[in-house]
Amino acid sequence: MYKIKVGISACLLGQAVRFDGGHKRSSFCERELGAHFDYHAVCPEMAIGLGAPRAAIRLIRRHGELRAETRDGSLDVTERLIAFSEQQAGRLDFLSGYILCAKSPSCGMERVRIYTANDKAPGGEGGAKEGIGLFAQALMAANPLLPVEEDGRLCDPVLRENFVLRVFAYHDWQQLCASGLSAARLIAFHSRYKYLVLSHATGHYRALGRLLADLGQGSLEETAQRYIQGLMTALTLRANRRGHTNVLMHLQGYFKRVLTPSQKRELTETIDKYRLGIVPLLVPLTLLRHYLCEFPNPYLAQQVYLNPHPETLRLRYGL
Repeated sequence: MYKIKVGISACLLGQAVRFDGGHKRSSFCERELGAHFDYHAVCPEMAIGLGAPRAAIRLIRRHGELRAETRDGSLDVTERLIAFSEQQAGRLDFLSGYILCAKSPSCGMERVRIYTANDKAPGGEGGAKEGIGLFAQALMAANPLLPVEEDGRLCDPVLRENFVLRVFAYHDWQQLCASGLSAARLIAFHSRYKYLVLSHATGHYRALGRLLADLGQGSLEETAQRYIQGLMTALTLRANRRGHTNVLMHLQGYFKRVLTPSQKRELTETIDKYRLGIVPLLVPLTLLRHYLCEFPNPYLAQQVYLNPHPETLRLRYGL
């Protein structure tokens, strides 16, 4: 079975690489996502030669400069950690996503605690949650389109579904580019993603349509780069109930000539129940997929919106 290559903080796979000699194994990452992802595990702190267990590293702001040091100041790994992070981040373009360990001074993607050093507390005091881990910062700077998420945020069903959706979409794009980009293939790719984009951001949906309408006006490579930037930005915006309802109603229109009056009424009522929060997204989607099997439509059948990720992950149950 082919698996998508995704980077991950090594501790999340149960590797004993944390400062205390332990790990932060995530069963969701290891078991459920692991059935579909081929992980590339990295621990930046171990990679620069630190052992486990070891003295904890913290981010300390000293004289306006951010340093990665131990609390007592006996070890400063700032330059080593930055050098490794920048070098490693530039070699990860084969990945389709990355899962980072939250709160880590090397891997945290947001709200990492930053301490402030002063004469009374040379090892730092306070600790505002406003930083980004040094490796995470280099990773996102070098790979701005790469879907990145933290393990803790994956506990939120909306953020979890959004991240996995983006990983599969970005992998799909990488496969397109690897097979040879052409104007026809780019348009075909967008045709499959139209309703998925519409569910996330109406403005981006329109902008991408205008971009491809002028496809012959400039370089294909430049247009493709602008397209994927727009697509990944749109998918980063979380789809809400209103956006999904809008798409469901669009999809409903494809069946207006083939459904019986009672079937039309059932579909309309089911979509409205979703809009009101009575049933989850999976309910109207299941009904639409049923009618698609009964009344085949090649254009609808190719829509990524209907199956953006494996059903076995059960990611749309709570949406």
